[in-house]
Amino acid sequence: MSNMEDEKGVLAVLMERFESQRLPRALALKAKVDQGEVFDEFDLAFMQELLTDSLQAMPMLQRHPEFEQLAGQVASLYREIAETALANEKKAAH
Repeated sequence: MSNMEDEKGVLAVLMERFESQRLPRALALKAKVDQGEVFDEFDLAFMQELLTDSLQAMPMLQRHPEFEQLAGQVASLYREIAETALANEKKAAH
């Protein structure tokens, strides 16, 4: 099996995990922060894990432009969740 075939296999596994686990949890977090709630320790750990995984996957994703639009949309979603959560924390601290 070639390196490119291996990489495509890894991408398929990452997409499956994203669709079945990461995206549903991220959307639930977005709903939570959109309601004005703050992160608990598990939410924060999840967001940190997403960031770590995203940074590790970035070089591979850059070699596959077919994922560029999806990666941008996911990054925007994560940023929106983080920014809203931060604003909620600031409100809760006052």
